[in-house]
Amino acid sequence: MYAWIASSLVLIGLGAVYFTGAPPDNAVTRIGAETVDSSVGPAADNSKSGLAAFIRRPEPSDLPEITFTDADGKEKTLADFKGKTVLLNMWATWCTPCRKEMPALDRLQAELGGDKFEVVALSVDRGGVEASKRFFEQIKVSSLATYVDKSGKSSKPLRIIGMPTTLLIDPEGREIGRLVGPAEWDSEEAKKLIIAELE
Repeated sequence: MYAWIASSLVLIGLGAVYFTGAPPDNAVTRIGAETVDSSVGPAADNSKSGLAAFIRRPEPSDLPEITFTDADGKEKTLADFKGKTVLLNMWATWCTPCRKEMPALDRLQAELGGDKFEVVALSVDRGGVEASKRFFEQIKVSSLATYVDKSGKSSKPLRIIGMPTTLLIDPEGREIGRLVGPAEWDSEEAKKLIIAELE
């Protein structure tokens, strides 16, 4: 029994080091919540939009080059969107939360999309372009372009640990912040986040 208690105390001690030993630059700003230090664990997401889970980087960070294709099979990279603020949404047709949030992304693109901003919904579905097109037709998505990485190779360099994951990227192609999980991307909270980057 004493051995079990001793082992538990060691694990608790290691946990304390892990959560409190993070460097000061780990402090992040969460949209819809106060500034928090990630070293003390994630803040509860109390916003209805899900935007409180958005983690802003202390400074914009360069992204690795990834390649994918458009609806016509033409190769694209993130560099093709330079000059625009981009909301890069990584999704797949088999991902239920991804499917649920897609109409909101479509509405966001319809309202704010243009020369300065674009929602890039990048599917990593093995079904390729046809699977994405079928899904868009089923849910009547009309404003989003079809982009696909059938190989799924873009996930690793972008450090995608789950889907959906959405990255906000500045006109220089640098990551401003990201949100892991679904959100109401056409909410007023989300639009304020995007518009602030466009001004």
